[in-house]
Amino acid sequence: MKRVLMVAAENGALKGAKVGGMADVIRDLPGALYSQGVCSDVIMPSYGFLHRQQAAESLGELVVDFYGQPHWLSLYRAAHPSLPEVNLYLIDHPLFDQGGKIYTPGASERPFAEDANKFALFCLGVAKALASGLMPMPDHLHLHDWHCGVLALLRAFAPEYGALKAIPCVLSIHNLAIQGTRPLSQEHSSLQAWLPGLFATLDDDALARVTDPRYPQCFNPLRAAIVLSDRVHLVSPSYAQEVLRPSAPELGFVGGEGLEADLQLKQQAGALHGILNGCEYPSHKGSGQLSKRQALLRGSTDKLTPLIDSAEQAIGGWLCQTPWVRSGDQLALMTLARLRRQSEFQDAPRLLLTSVGRLTDQKMAILCYRDQQGVSTLEHLLKMLAEHAPSGLMAILGSGEDAIETQLMQLAGRYHNLLFINGFDLPLSDALYECGNLFIMPSSFEPCGISQMLAMRAGQPCLVHGVGGLKDTVSHGEDGFVFYGDSLAEQSGALLQTLAQTLPLIGKEEWQQVCDNASHKRFSWEASAKAYCQRLYKLSAH
Repeated sequence: MKRVLMVAAENGALKGAKVGGMADVIRDLPGALYSQGVCSDVIMPSYGFLHRQQAAESLGELVVDFYGQPHWLSLYRAAHPSLPEVNLYLIDHPLFDQGGKIYTPGASERPFAEDANKFALFCLGVAKALASGLMPMPDHLHLHDWHCGVLALLRAFAPEYGALKAIPCVLSIHNLAIQGTRPLSQEHSSLQAWLPGLFATLDDDALARVTDPRYPQCFNPLRAAIVLSDRVHLVSPSYAQEVLRPSAPELGFVGGEGLEADLQLKQQAGALHGILNGCEYPSHKGSGQLSKRQALLRGSTDKLTPLIDSAEQAIGGWLCQTPWVRSGDQLALMTLARLRRQSEFQDAPRLLLTSVGRLTDQKMAILCYRDQQGVSTLEHLLKMLAEHAPSGLMAILGSGEDAIETQLMQLAGRYHNLLFINGFDLPLSDALYECGNLFIMPSSFEPCGISQMLAMRAGQPCLVHGVGGLKDTVSHGEDGFVFYGDSLAEQSGALLQTLAQTLPLIGKEEWQQVCDNASHKRFSWEASAKAYCQRLYKLSAH
């Protein structure tokens, strides 16, 4: 079997090692590649706890030159939970141990500083582990996102790691908007500080390939990985086209984010590929999923009660971890208590709109956009929902930027038909996918997206912005609904107009067909894995 080494910051196969969609890919892709005759080992930081949690065996110590001084890292190997021939490698160092957290927010005046230090050292450890023979050389090196940029730099320019040039290198970009940019020099978190010896040898041509096009005094790890990898992969075909155009914030368009010229060069060389992520589909799909939806429309309370129970359990789990009660949690519990009382009198919401995701500009800019009267898109949505279905409910599960959390909490206090649960809980997210009538996902950009796939898998149609992976997965009028717009104002209006056209359909006979179409649609990892082998790894069909 061919061996690929995935270099990543996250892995959903390990407890506590998932933050975003990259972790789902690193969890699910190895199984699909295995069936194609490819063993995809994964290497990532241990973050101070994964090697103990996995009872990993020690493979030895690595000594690297970092900040101009020797640093000792420990290399471990653990068995993959379900694929016996696949290895999970973990590198540990005190710098990686941040109380069990994968990422740290960093100060606003020094974005990415701590994380950039951590992943620069991690990349050094990976290069040393391979070059020293402490772990076997793979047939392909597969980097994921900006965290691996320093590894691409070492492979290209560091003589002691020259052997890595013989390994074809692929980069997968899960989110182009996050690039990990740091100063080139004169900062503790900079390329010169991490690698003073190598930095002194980089000529103008080398520096020109790794600096930020917008900030020439900065090192851009994601750009370095793009320029210095053999092939670049975007996680959906539409996103792979969008990133070739410059971003235009005034038009509400997010594209190449300053890296479009490098991506255009890759495309011209035939080295840019858009391959959609897959989704796992359990073989024992429950038989009652669509009837749950019909029951909720009829006001049946036995379907709403488990959702309320799950929400209360999630909030209770968060409350017990702190000595104080967040006002948002208290507000959500009050709303849940009212919903429980309503359900006891057979007055449960007959219409449930849902949203699950990170509360960032990417996901929420359109919903948070305010019109000339200062009224947000979400507020208009809640008014429309109340007018169409007085007992209807919009349920939002997510956490993220403080300003967005505050805006949602204030709306939840003013509108009885908004349930805002500030956090993330997997059982609760599953319950929202199962019980909802319409999933709202108006991302400003979406490299691929998994939430819409999970909602569709559960038979819940989605209302989405026609960008990236959302455009590639939802077909308007068939299995969901898609809106467009050439500015934030237009996108806001188009969302509300599409919703106004969609609400009257819910519960009708044709709506059941849309639900059926959504639940039967498949985005298989097997198809994606075949494309990886053929287009990214250049392997013959298995």
